[in-house]
Amino acid sequence: MSASRFKGWRYAAFISGVVGAISLAIYPVIIDPMINTDKYKRIQEVTREGIIQENIQPGNMKVWTDPFDRKKS
Repeated sequence: MSASRFKGWRYAAFISGVVGAISLAIYPVIIDPMINTDKYKRIQEVTREGIIQENIQPGNMKVWTDPFDRKKS
């Protein structure tokens, strides 16, 4: 049996291991922030406390606003 070839259940175990490793690496970076948005909103509130966005905006640029925000009449 050649050491460089996987056949049968070894091939399935190898592929499952690769997919599992990729999933474990992706979860905390992509999946968790999408599921637990409140947690990350609280973290941003704490870290941005005391910072005035207009004072740190580079190049005298206007602070981002939603262009589709409808003004209430």
